[in-house]
Amino acid sequence: MIELTNEELKAHFSDKIFGQISETADELGLECYAVGGYVRDIFLQRPSKDIDVVVVGSGIEMAEALGRRLGKGAYVSVFKNFGTAQLKYHQIEIEFVGARKESYQRDSRKPIVEDGTLEDDQNRRDFTINAMAVCLNKARFGELVDPFGGMADLKEKTIRTPLNPDITFSDDPLRMMRCIRFATQLNFYIDDETFESLCRNKDRIEIISKERIADELNKIILSPIPSKGFIDLERSGLLPLIFPELAAMQGVESRGGRAHKDNFYHTLEVLDNISRVTDNLWLRWSALLHDIAKPLTKRWEPKVGWTFHNHNFIGERMIPNLFRKMKLPMNEKMKYVQKMVSLHMRPIVIADDVVTDSAVRRLLFEAGDDIDDLMTLCEADITSKNMERKQRFLNNFQLVRQKLKDIEEKDRVRNFQPPISGEEIMQIFNLQPCQQVGTLKSAIKDAILDGLIANDYDEAYAFMLERAQKMGLQPVKS
Repeated sequence: MIELTNEELKAHFSDKIFGQISETADELGLECYAVGGYVRDIFLQRPSKDIDVVVVGSGIEMAEALGRRLGKGAYVSVFKNFGTAQLKYHQIEIEFVGARKESYQRDSRKPIVEDGTLEDDQNRRDFTINAMAVCLNKARFGELVDPFGGMADLKEKTIRTPLNPDITFSDDPLRMMRCIRFATQLNFYIDDETFESLCRNKDRIEIISKERIADELNKIILSPIPSKGFIDLERSGLLPLIFPELAAMQGVESRGGRAHKDNFYHTLEVLDNISRVTDNLWLRWSALLHDIAKPLTKRWEPKVGWTFHNHNFIGERMIPNLFRKMKLPMNEKMKYVQKMVSLHMRPIVIADDVVTDSAVRRLLFEAGDDIDDLMTLCEADITSKNMERKQRFLNNFQLVRQKLKDIEEKDRVRNFQPPISGEEIMQIFNLQPCQQVGTLKSAIKDAILDGLIANDYDEAYAFMLERAQKMGLQPVKS
């Protein structure tokens, strides 16, 4: 965070657009202020394109007047029901809203809105760091208005509500998710009184749509250290309400002195590991969900201890219902996460054994273009505290990566289809669609993946004739 003098702060509003806003507001006789995230991010030295402007009066009138002043290239969208307007001008987006005060009914997060003062508008803001305003009128241009100590909270790296947090969170329970999301994104601390209010009001989250919750979860997952957010969600009691499957992973059970690791904290470690090397949201989701079926598959076997057999396959089957329930996309992104969860054990099994060409070839075939992401997930999954064992796995993964590269260059099996299609097999042996066609096609594919023949048409054809003869089939054409 940086501290700025009045002149230094004013310099952050030197773009021509702020001069145009200032002149328009003064001509209309309206007070106007830049507010919220744009102001906060100046002090945090974070890039911020979207500008929020509060007008003491009509935000729509102000936006339309500014649009006329700017002329060609300015586009104004008016949202009368919300009393807001958006102006787009080249690469700039500005949201105008009239200063307002809000009240809420208990069963809805949609406010009853009345015209208000700047003070009323700042009162309704979610957190002190988002309630700061900078005046854009000429007489007070660049003046910071900070009634709730937002600057002090920025210095202290603290998330706190401007008013009583019970009112803030009860009025709009989505703010509980935003509170944890901001703390995670900015690596800030949640004020004790604010956090205690989160715990008291957690059940109010039930009135928030799944889409809005998913949006906040995605932002937490995309944060630099996402585990921080999930730990706060768990501590506050929100996690079992919004994501019970993840909450169920917490805890350690012990029998006869043998315990399994806490799969919740292991998962968060994997998520943090992968977040250091990729911003791919769906690969991060894959890390979060890779062991999601462990609570369902946990068994005690006296000879070997705790087991989680087939948790990868059960987890793969859980993904569609989870995505549907949480209003996440039911498309290729969901299928990608399914594939990652299903295959995440494969490279580990290979790396723990002799790395054979056949095993690597099959892995490459099944993972296809997602093989690099899968290897990244598996490397993130190595969280052993035994450094010697951890290093052995990582060294073996490097061997697997090299083998993948060598075999791909030699055999071209990524996303491959057998050189002879089912239709051609039917023509050669004068067959209708039947089990024998599938058997021959699978045999050719397996022979290529096992390295018995090359990924080559002539070798595949010769192999097919030999296998067909054993099945009592003769070609009708040579």
